[in-house]
Amino acid sequence: MATITLDSLRQQVRGDVIAAEDAGYDEARAVRNAMIDKRPIVVTRPVNAGDVIAAVNFARESRLPLAIRGGGHSVPGFGTCDGGVVIDMSRMRGVRVNPEKRTARAEGGATWGDFNSATNAFGLATTGGIISTTGVAGLTLGGGIGYLARGYGLSLDNLISADVVTADGRFLVASERENEDLFWAIRGGGGNFGVVTSFEFRLHPVDNIYGGPMFYELKYAGDILRFYREYIASAPEEMGAFPAFQIAPPLPFIPENRHGDTFALVVACWAGPIDKGEKALKPFHDVAPVFAEHVGPMPYPALNSAFDGLYPPDLQHYWKANFVKELTDEAINAHVEHGSKVPAMTSTMHIYPINGAVHKVASDETAFAYRDANFATVIAGMWPDPAQNRANIKWVRDYYEATAPHSEEGGYINFMAEDDQSRIKANYRGNYNRLVEAKRKYDPDNLFHVNQNIKP
Repeated sequence: MATITLDSLRQQVRGDVIAAEDAGYDEARAVRNAMIDKRPIVVTRPVNAGDVIAAVNFARESRLPLAIRGGGHSVPGFGTCDGGVVIDMSRMRGVRVNPEKRTARAEGGATWGDFNSATNAFGLATTGGIISTTGVAGLTLGGGIGYLARGYGLSLDNLISADVVTADGRFLVASERENEDLFWAIRGGGGNFGVVTSFEFRLHPVDNIYGGPMFYELKYAGDILRFYREYIASAPEEMGAFPAFQIAPPLPFIPENRHGDTFALVVACWAGPIDKGEKALKPFHDVAPVFAEHVGPMPYPALNSAFDGLYPPDLQHYWKANFVKELTDEAINAHVEHGSKVPAMTSTMHIYPINGAVHKVASDETAFAYRDANFATVIAGMWPDPAQNRANIKWVRDYYEATAPHSEEGGYINFMAEDDQSRIKANYRGNYNRLVEAKRKYDPDNLFHVNQNIKP
């Protein structure tokens, strides 16, 4: 019976239907986090919304787990499942720009690299992520923190409409005018409500930016974080900048004898007039001596892809996150202590600013609740060797436990680990009950549960 049903799915789907006995199955089931090793019954790669509807119906009618994979960056490995159905959107990556209306429509498998390449041709952009291989879908549905957030809001704040396939196989348009409750819920509620096959975004005039990474000796880390706390509170909204800790990679602008040493770091993105860029970054040069930097004018997509090489597929991943209202002296001391012990070149800690335009949206206007937070902190443990899992997971957890008392209860769902399910209510605060109502309406049987799950 299962074989007949799978055969019927193959007849309905124009894209790929890959089962365990098929060539390419092991490649198809793999996700970015190499800790995750799951074996779905079938992986589908749709090429249109009809394919998505067929796969959703197949999973529902067969009572099988269903996982949705956009860009595939999900740290907990939510883009796959054991014994179920995976909808891998990677063959739906088209982006169409309307330069006159300053809008763009991206298919559900597009990455921010795809999106930025298309929009930059017209001197336009919207808030995307920090790494260009990140999926448009996952980032947007969870919030969308990036370089341009202080000036233009989160990715979800720039969402005009979305095409959604719901658990019952319906194709719905969600916007301020249609299915408004669904539109509210998908802006921050993650993949709990359906499969988004395309996103329509508002664009802004961003062509070249002025910025890049600046490395400082570790002894200045506390000074940099205290300066950053004060500076970013009233900085021009064109400035997107975040501090970090980083083991120096073998890059040509870093002296070779310092490759492998740990530094404090600031990555800046000035999206205002290019001729004011050098002056805009001067405060970061005044706070402490810059040991090495790669700063200057560049196309926005160049900065968005600058760190892709540090985060290849097949690393081990374990992350923790919190929202932060105030970066206290105690929190800074904890960051200096634990950030200075970053265990691998691919591991890091970032403190993203989410003030400016992000604060201009009410906390209940979208599902993203922490509009009063000023920062989103991520402790991103990533390393190549599974033998280091225990030690490096301990680094992430110790760091998190040291900073959590100085943070909000909830965190950004896109940075959450699989063991963070108990934090779901805290992540949404007063918006949680409304999300449950939307879940009951659009997915009452919780078909879409392979995620940071909102139970109906």
